[in-house]
Amino acid sequence: MKFAYDPSHFRDNTTITEMIHKVADLGYEYIEMSPRVDFCPFYGFPKVDKATIQTVKKTLSETGVKISSLLPLYHWAGPEEDRRQAAVRNWKRAIEIAVELGVDLMNSEFSGSKYQADVSEEMFIRSMDELLPIFEKEGVRLNLQAHPYDFIETNAGAVNMIRALDKPWIKLVYSTAHAFYYDDGVGDINAQFDEAGDLIDHVLFADTYNHKAAFGLRYIVNPPDAKVTIHQHLNIGEGEVDFDTIFKRLRAMKFDGIATNAVFAWSDKPQESSDFMKKKLKEGLGI
Repeated sequence: MKFAYDPSHFRDNTTITEMIHKVADLGYEYIEMSPRVDFCPFYGFPKVDKATIQTVKKTLSETGVKISSLLPLYHWAGPEEDRRQAAVRNWKRAIEIAVELGVDLMNSEFSGSKYQADVSEEMFIRSMDELLPIFEKEGVRLNLQAHPYDFIETNAGAVNMIRALDKPWIKLVYSTAHAFYYDDGVGDINAQFDEAGDLIDHVLFADTYNHKAAFGLRYIVNPPDAKVTIHQHLNIGEGEVDFDTIFKRLRAMKFDGIATNAVFAWSDKPQESSDFMKKKLKEGLGI
């Protein structure tokens, strides 16, 4: 099992080399390379040259930290064709960067819109038709997650799409912070794990509240019909996710993928949050 850290706490207040050192100081062997403005920014073309890649590789070697996966996020299922084509270009460059870094796994979201789900699915498949041969040629694997607001929000929807792509190297990212979106507010972990089975290859750990609780009034949005989607990435125990069942199922399946600390809420106290999460995850996973 690879025990990793998503360094979003350090996304906007450090250089990329400072970020790697901070992850090492927190005691992690692996880093999940999530979007940064100076590397692979959200929805933009990668801002990386060969010198930057060499600097990153040198810093990783110096600190002993490895990259468990590269996480790009582009509108490859966006409803506008121009945006989709731009996203595919971004993806091609991101794959090149992963190869140059010696990273053989990328993870991402379906990256469409829940309000144009049919069109987003069509665009996603079109993008995959272009990109699948490149992933295979370069020997880079792909993990995908359902995400709140996306055209696929549910666990079953993500599993069905991954099975439809029918590639043994495409697996599922299971985010505990999305558990109540995965089945419309039920949060039935056993049912979700039964659906996913051996597709689960990467688990993002963070807690959240059930957004459907209190008769739908857990979160009050004005105006009531505003098109917003909310969730949290809290320390375990600060929300309502059933982590006892999650840890039980992962131990039973002898999970050997990537386990990522994906808490984003406490950038003002990353050391305290990290220390707490490391203890909880190592106890829960038995590592």
